[in-house]
Amino acid sequence: MLKIPLLHPEILSILAQGGHHSKILIADGNYPTWNKRGPNAEVVSLQLSPGIPTVSHVLRALLATVPIDDIATMDIPDDDPYAHEGEPAAWGDYRNIIEDSSLDLELTPILKWEFYETVDSADHILTIQTADQRPWANLLLTMGCRTF
Repeated sequence: MLKIPLLHPEILSILAQGGHHSKILIADGNYPTWNKRGPNAEVVSLQLSPGIPTVSHVLRALLATVPIDDIATMDIPDDDPYAHEGEPAAWGDYRNIIEDSSLDLELTPILKWEFYETVDSADHILTIQTADQRPWANLLLTMGCRTF
């Protein structure tokens, strides 16, 4: 039995095959996972019911399981029909989770269309589709190195 917060066998297997610079997308429930992913990316759907689980749930588990060098959010273009004023509510939650993890990481916003281009990379190994209903909740994590 594992003693880490992440127990999903398929996700653990894919993470174990990743390395430095591998990219992990934690997608909200609206993200087009099948057509916006890298050529090597596996998709794991965790959608149980609307809102369960959230990107935040998955972020907590991943930060406690693998080294992460960078966390990018999908930023909102001004002309996007779903744009709203101010920062998406999910981003404050992510900052709190990062702070609680004691990691020295900042959220790096990447505009929506650049975000899709960044995901479309040979380094993208895993998309975890959540049922998060919060707007603009997608995160792209870059794996780091194990240091001794």
